[in-house]
Amino acid sequence: MTNKKKLIIFTDSGDTIIDEATQIRDERGIVLRADFIPGAGEVLKQLHDEGYTIALVADGEWESFQNVYRENGLGHCFDAWIVSEVVGQQKPAAVMFEAAYEKLGLTEADKNRIVMIGNNLKKDIAGANRQGITSVWLDWSPRYFHTIEEPDWTPDYTIRTPAELPALIAMLEEKISK
Repeated sequence: MTNKKKLIIFTDSGDTIIDEATQIRDERGIVLRADFIPGAGEVLKQLHDEGYTIALVADGEWESFQNVYRENGLGHCFDAWIVSEVVGQQKPAAVMFEAAYEKLGLTEADKNRIVMIGNNLKKDIAGANRQGITSVWLDWSPRYFHTIEEPDWTPDYTIRTPAELPALIAMLEEKISK
């Protein structure tokens, strides 16, 4: 493995890595399996292999995420799993991000090197912006909000596909390494 990168990646799961339209749920509502957004699995593995610290910061059930990432074999790509069911609140609540900082041993001084990637302006982007971390909106899904209704819903960066992410991450890594 290459040297650890300085940039730290927080990422949502549904419609950011996993295509929510493909989720198969059991009678309890737990996701049993789901497919990746085209290219997302490869990008997740690539960023992990390049030495980025990656935290899953996602709303949902612990068992659902375990099922999905166990099935696709990429659970090892996450250095931390921050799941709303365990934390007790959903994004944009500060506690979701604070749990990720704590799990990764990060402090206030590290916020300038954290990026949050997500598909939901109201939850992922507003949550990141309120924390003072870089926000990246993956505008891929037809679900959720596509209109900025509040000032803190404005992303720092917007990408349309996961394939655009490695170049953006490399640029942000270079920017903080100067």
